[in-house]
Amino acid sequence: MLWPIIYHVRKKGFTLVEIMIVVAVIALLAAIAIPNLLRARLASQEAAAAAALHTIASAEVQWRATNPSYASLSQLGSATPPYIDSALASGTKFGYSFSVTPGLSDTFFACATPNPILVNAHGFYMDEAGVLCRTTTVTPLPDCSSAGPQVPCPDGFAEIQ
Repeated sequence: MLWPIIYHVRKKGFTLVEIMIVVAVIALLAAIAIPNLLRARLASQEAAAAAALHTIASAEVQWRATNPSYASLSQLGSATPPYIDSALASGTKFGYSFSVTPGLSDTFFACATPNPILVNAHGFYMDEAGVLCRTTTVTPLPDCSSAGPQVPCPDGFAEIQ
């Protein structure tokens, strides 16, 4: 009598343990990468806000060369040709709210305040001297709307290079 030969046929595919290991490795990589991505995004938004303040300051200098006083954001955006783009003239761009306060004929100051969706973001301040200042803390943000021209930065702000 011949004994039947039983062949064990291996099924193709992955076992549950193998799939769980792959999922765990992907979760570990995501846990490392996502915070770094969020920090990089916040840094880029802060850099864009600082660059927008430089744009506003340059536009104010150009405006003042042909006008008796400094302009508001809406005046800079509605001039022909416009000194700044329409998004910046609207006061909101890059997750920041921008404001310009013209002072007397020879002063102005501009502020960039992060919107609440930007957690741990700094605010920025610049006046006619062109010195860029950043908030020293992220919460609570100093009130920039009533800061007025200060040398070199108002309270709660520090000069950045």
